[in-house]
Amino acid sequence: MGILVLLLLPVTWSYGHALGAAGNTASSVRSVEWLKDHHFTWLVNDVENFWYTHHKPKKGGAPTGGLAAAIRSGASSTTSSTLAPSLEPTPPTSVPAAPTFYGGPLPRPQPIRSIVANPLPGEGDWSPLGQPVGGIPAMYASYIRPDPVYTSLVTGVAWIDPHLARFSLFAGVQEPGGRDWHHQAPMGSADRADLVAAFNSGFKLKDSEGGYYADGRTVRSLRDGAATLAISPGGVPSIGQWGRDLTMGPTVAFARQNLSLVVDNGRPVAGLNTDSNYKWGATLGNKVQVWRSGVGMTANGALVYVAGNNLSISMLASVLARAGAIRAMELDINSSWVEFVSYGPAIPSAAMPDAKLLPDMSGGTSKYLGDNSRDFVAVFRRS
Repeated sequence: MGILVLLLLPVTWSYGHALGAAGNTASSVRSVEWLKDHHFTWLVNDVENFWYTHHKPKKGGAPTGGLAAAIRSGASSTTSSTLAPSLEPTPPTSVPAAPTFYGGPLPRPQPIRSIVANPLPGEGDWSPLGQPVGGIPAMYASYIRPDPVYTSLVTGVAWIDPHLARFSLFAGVQEPGGRDWHHQAPMGSADRADLVAAFNSGFKLKDSEGGYYADGRTVRSLRDGAATLAISPGGVPSIGQWGRDLTMGPTVAFARQNLSLVVDNGRPVAGLNTDSNYKWGATLGNKVQVWRSGVGMTANGALVYVAGNNLSISMLASVLARAGAIRAMELDINSSWVEFVSYGPAIPSAAMPDAKLLPDMSGGTSKYLGDNSRDFVAVFRRS
């Protein structure tokens, strides 16, 4: 008995240390992460695969509750998506006068062409999201059903104009590790004053098959061929394949890699439905539908973020391409890690509150303001 106690002491200490570590991650999630970090990934994957395989969404049907309302919110903002023959943005008839930020604001995005044969009113249309910059919307939101079979599902899309907003990569209190990052959780009051949005980054670095670079420091080496979100010193994002579209130089202030591109040349890449965990990082199986997120770059430089529940990797890539992404990458997966928040003024305002992109995203809107465990992307107004 005494020998058993001695053997269990290191395990108990390790598990207790994981539960008590800094960060705002729930204890249930910490337990799963501890199992994965201690050679029990196979057990977690088996349990998750069983659960998700037996809890697939029903086929057919229509969105309900807050998701249905989200689709309708765009109905009066743009013309119907059934009238949009092209995915490429076209200049509006007029652009409101505004300060010149990196050449002026981009044209408002065109509606997203529906994936489902009979689109709902407002599906794929765009509504202004969050705080305007210089009186002009810097972000828009759209909602689309991601699959013609599972028609009750809704995926959220956020479109962000880098001429009006600047981007930054924030280190979490646990990921990527280390201290004294220039941008690190918790977010300071000076940053909060200009904050308009924040969203999740990629997998834990050990699972990302890629690297992390910020503040002139490399936590993990950047891998040639990896899908990469790079941000310039001026806060302009780029997405591409490292070594082909992006390379290290003075135009790179931040670089975060995760797996391989899921959209290239404006189309979903081949092989998304294969069971290649190395390439796509689908620890639950590529065809299993879970919370997923991704980010892409349009031809005119806008950034599009996509997230939703019950998404396969191919569904995610399809929505990113339909939203105009010419290159795109998967970010994090599973409900605990997928979240996009738009922020109102630092002084709370009932007219423009903080809000999640989708009402069923987990966690609260203050997640990225406190001791967030993992790194994330923050979006600020330009001035």
